[in-house]
Amino acid sequence: MPGLMALRQRYGSSKPLRGAKIAGCLHMTIQTAVLIETLVELGAEVQWSSCNIFSTQDHAAAAIAATGVPVYAWKGETDEEYDWCIEQTLVFKDGQPLNMILDDGGDLTNIVHKKYPQFLAGIRGLSEETTTGVHNLAKMLIKGELKVPAINVNDSVTKSKFDNLYGIRESLIDGIKRATDVMLAGKVAVVAGYGDVGKGSAAALRAFGARVIVTEIDPINALQAAMEGYEVSTLDDVAHRANIVVTTTGCKDIIVGKHMEALPDDAIVCNVGHFDCEIDVKWLNENAKNKDTVKPQVDRYTMKNGRHIILLAEGRLCNLGCATGHPSFVMSNSFTNQVHIFRYGFSVKKLSFLIVKIIY
Repeated sequence: MPGLMALRQRYGSSKPLRGAKIAGCLHMTIQTAVLIETLVELGAEVQWSSCNIFSTQDHAAAAIAATGVPVYAWKGETDEEYDWCIEQTLVFKDGQPLNMILDDGGDLTNIVHKKYPQFLAGIRGLSEETTTGVHNLAKMLIKGELKVPAINVNDSVTKSKFDNLYGIRESLIDGIKRATDVMLAGKVAVVAGYGDVGKGSAAALRAFGARVIVTEIDPINALQAAMEGYEVSTLDDVAHRANIVVTTTGCKDIIVGKHMEALPDDAIVCNVGHFDCEIDVKWLNENAKNKDTVKPQVDRYTMKNGRHIILLAEGRLCNLGCATGHPSFVMSNSFTNQVHIFRYGFSVKKLSFLIVKIIY
């Protein structure tokens, strides 16, 4: 991860993050382990939880815990354990609370604002890694609910145009292949959403020989998909043809009951948006005749019409639940942006005004 190594070489001796007590909530992978080590090398105290119940790589969590950094994360947490893990990162060993937030998806930010508002006055700033979390920050700012300055790491060019696009182009296929061993060539694959993540997903599936259809509500993105040669349609119209459906939108109820009833036999349904709200898994559990767990994070449902649906990672991030996420090099891009938050003085003082600023 050359970006993080360069930051250590350049700033390691000056310890620009000295005094920072960073609570992090981001996928606890081996790449994140290098990020944590970099933050510590630059002078910060760090405590960590994962932003997804399935994304933790237990060997990475154990390795960081062995260095003395508190890590509250393991693969296969329950929802209750997930919240508990986040809450454990808020107060440090000396009894003092966090003064910085490094978030991915907004769960840590939301928990502090809603359940622990007494800590807000001492928090100098937060950084947000992903699109879903940035949308959450924007809503909070508009409603007057955001109480600390925030940096939008996601929309940095060196994050969104690399991590979101090129990272998913490799890790989506890795997740699908590890989970199912399916041959993609000749399959009809529907990609819901044509933002950066959707663009990378569609390109990856097409490269493996799938016939890709894009669904997209934004007319500009839909036109981009058409100009790239993809068929653009709606899920209502193409669900009956879809051997694979990938959701990438970050929005709720993209795949609902009527779509699942229309899917062909043994269609693969998976998500690479941050939260598990894109696929109506609750409906699937309530309306399927039977559910067989083929292996961890791979479930085969028998529908009332006799057909089957294969759901990956319970509708959560399949590239992290069924594989190991994006490659290290592209994550170095993203995480280098995260470390650069000290340039805005968050480790020294709190800004006197509220922002959701894009770091370039």
